[in-house]
Amino acid sequence: MGFIKMLIGLPLLVVILVFAFVNNDMATFNLWPFYIEITVSLSVAIVFLLALGFILGNFFSWLSYAPVRSALRQQKKQCRKLSKEQLKLVKEVEDLHENLNSLKELEAKMPKPTFREKLARFFKRKPKEPANGTTNDGGVI
Repeated sequence: MGFIKMLIGLPLLVVILVFAFVNNDMATFNLWPFYIEITVSLSVAIVFLLALGFILGNFFSWLSYAPVRSALRQQKKQCRKLSKEQLKLVKEVEDLHENLNSLKELEAKMPKPTFREKLARFFKRKPKEPANGTTNDGGVI
């Protein structure tokens, strides 16, 4: 994009400057609300007005992007906040993995139940809960 700007802008600038310096006649400018009269060379006036237009154009362009810059600042702030939260969650996940590994090690050290114990546990009766909303000891659920 910068190359295209240079490709178009540089020849245009050269043409405007050549035009400005070829026209060396004197020009009188009346500044209406102040009743001031200025007489300068036409080339100086052209260069001055060209520079003024460039500066004003850049200023209004900068103003028009103010909402975009504001949104970008908010997104950066939110990105930092989410990054901190992600680091906390990564730390929590690492702790959970360590806990899981330690539990696996403990389970591996525990004796495994025999087939008979598994069958006994499978056929063991579970206590029934009463249908009236009370527990076996007389309390209310």
